[in-house]
Amino acid sequence: MRSHEESANRIEIMQGTLDMLILKTLALQPMHGYGIGQRIEQISKGVFQINAGSLFPAFRRLERQGLIMGEWRSTENNRRAKYYALSESGRKKFKSEEREWRTQIAAIDRILEATAGEL
Repeated sequence: MRSHEESANRIEIMQGTLDMLILKTLALQPMHGYGIGQRIEQISKGVFQINAGSLFPAFRRLERQGLIMGEWRSTENNRRAKYYALSESGRKKFKSEEREWRTQIAAIDRILEATAGEL
């Protein structure tokens, strides 16, 4: 069971953000659906915890857009799971979105750091 502090530190992820995080995770390596959710949680140090109700519709959406490809395989413990990998267009989309996010983050940071005289 999570403590109140841990629950308070969790952040809901918007659809576009979730898509980008999935693309980034798959840019690191192909993996199965459950593993992608676990990896996002691990890298975000628990801030982002994605439930299957958000994750699997995102996989279907990204597959329909041609950004990821999925194939059924056996896992390490001999269970069937769908493994996902980035397509070439997914790789390009991720790079474009990453640049956009970094620009937005820098702008938001400048606004948050601004003093009263600058606003």
